[in-house]
Amino acid sequence: MTKRTMDTGAGGLGPTGGEFSLSHPMVGTNGMNGAMMPHDNNNQDAKRIKMEQSGVKIKPSRVIHIRNIPNDVTEAEIIHLGIPFGRVTNVLVLKGKNQAFLEMEEEPSAVSMVNYFTNCVAQLRERSVYVQFSNHTALKTDQTHSNASASAQAALQAAQALAGAGENKAGGPNTVLRVIVEHMVYPVTLDVIFQIFSRVGKVMKIVTFTKNNTFQALIQYPDVITAQAAKLSLDGQNIYNACCTLRIEYSKLSNLNVKYNNDKSRDYTNPSLPTGDPALDMHSNALSIQQSGMLGSPFAAMGLANLAQQFGAAGQLGAAGLAGIGGYPGLGGAAQAQAMAQAAVGRYPGGGGGQGCVLLVSNMSEDQTEPDHLFILFGVYGDVQRVKILFNKKDTALIQMAEPQQALLAINHLDKTKLWGKVIRVMHSKHTTVQLPKDGQPDAGLTKDYANSGLHRFKKPGSKNYQNIYPPSATLHLSNIPSQVEEEDLRKAFQAINLTVQAFKFFPKDRKMALVQLPTVDEAITALVKLHNYQLSETSHLRVSFSKSTI
Repeated sequence: MTKRTMDTGAGGLGPTGGEFSLSHPMVGTNGMNGAMMPHDNNNQDAKRIKMEQSGVKIKPSRVIHIRNIPNDVTEAEIIHLGIPFGRVTNVLVLKGKNQAFLEMEEEPSAVSMVNYFTNCVAQLRERSVYVQFSNHTALKTDQTHSNASASAQAALQAAQALAGAGENKAGGPNTVLRVIVEHMVYPVTLDVIFQIFSRVGKVMKIVTFTKNNTFQALIQYPDVITAQAAKLSLDGQNIYNACCTLRIEYSKLSNLNVKYNNDKSRDYTNPSLPTGDPALDMHSNALSIQQSGMLGSPFAAMGLANLAQQFGAAGQLGAAGLAGIGGYPGLGGAAQAQAMAQAAVGRYPGGGGGQGCVLLVSNMSEDQTEPDHLFILFGVYGDVQRVKILFNKKDTALIQMAEPQQALLAINHLDKTKLWGKVIRVMHSKHTTVQLPKDGQPDAGLTKDYANSGLHRFKKPGSKNYQNIYPPSATLHLSNIPSQVEEEDLRKAFQAINLTVQAFKFFPKDRKMALVQLPTVDEAITALVKLHNYQLSETSHLRVSFSKSTI
């Protein structure tokens, strides 16, 4: 972790906290112990004129002081205020004080920014913020301030990259590519980007960021030829069918300065970099040994510990890789993906057979498991089309998901979880579809077709459910609760299936939703399977999913 403090040459904020003291020429107070109140532009100009008349000289500085910021503002949003005026070199957000500091590389850039926002009030999340020079000349870095997070570093890297690339201008052929993902219906992560671009050649570094609600990435290759091959073969392609389109141009940067290995940035040439999270950094050495050079911490951070087992020594998806599941949907299937990769590097790494939409689930409870149970549980991670429990081996089932990436999610989250007291195993099947029984063929209700079910969570493109996919947890999220249903009614539903609710909480602003805490993850899985679609009234059925929260 690093800390940013203000450095005036004498050093530090001082006992009054620098910009928070009443001595600063531009800090407005309302006689309330220095508490800052919003001012309109005329009031701010009046204060400026009054101070100038009283002989207080406002000295320009590279450091800009921004007041009245929203509590939930991010470093990236603060940085975006400065990007049009020049290169941003540092940022400090003090959310408890509703203030921020922005350091520009050059003083004229800071002057331009302050002059511009003197004539029109800056807006952050529909809130007016006030921009002025700081009485500090630099933001100095040390090692203790929590604000110097990985997100702040990633935002700075992205801002510097954008400033280097010029305004809407791409560089010439270069080792660093700038990638924009358009029409992002499904989530795209740093690891998805790595899987795609490593098919062309060795990826050295990646920095991801979001600008104007668009996911973007900077990708560094070891040489111009590989970068050029990636641009030629992948520009304009879709990651998934009819969405998540890659737009690729050259960056003017020749090198990416990556400080953290996490889910926002990654230096594959330096796996020993910290994650920026002390709790994860404590375990980084053990993880890197267990995973043969793969970076463990980003997956631990996302709760995907068992995803690590599917990666090879090079950090690429092996048998469960996107290329192995029939090619990237939208890139024209396995044949086209293979042809593209071979054209670029003469080989196609990581390709496996039979990794598609069908899953093989084994070690189930023969007596208790029903197709509906599997439909509901696996439906948390994708739209289940068909389920077949094998007639002669009832501890095993085939489950067909709507899309390959949903099958991969189900493997990541459900392999080695407990259902009805047994640890189930989930893997890809060699089958490409689940066959329905022929007319007259005995099946005993072990095969079911759910293609037209109304309970699919992901049928609607861009569904918010994609943003709320979490591993099984002891806390459940309940939704679609009618207004007349009370906490006691819901507790009784859990008691009826012999489960004890440890804690319960309605959402304060939306009583249609609630959180329920159960003693164990295994009991939460049981509750989800039995109570999802539980009838609460004539027209309402309960919706249940796993939550990342605790009560």
